[in-house]
Amino acid sequence: MERKKQDIAYFLSFCIEQYKSTKKMNGTEVMKTFVQYGVLDYLSEHFEILHTQSHQWILEDIDEFINIRKRKDA
Repeated sequence: MERKKQDIAYFLSFCIEQYKSTKKMNGTEVMKTFVQYGVLDYLSEHFEILHTQSHQWILEDIDEFINIRKRKDA
């Protein structure tokens, strides 16, 4: 089980770095956004499926997830 937690941590770090680079944001901005919309929980909960996808697909999925949450908050 410890190995899976480590794999998830690496995956979250990868997603943060990819999102930061793609969106031209700094780490603080990405973390604020991810925490605000529950992205880290989503990525952790769906790790088994998400980590098998391309980085482009994951980034699009994150954007879609955030947009859905924004609409719910409006």
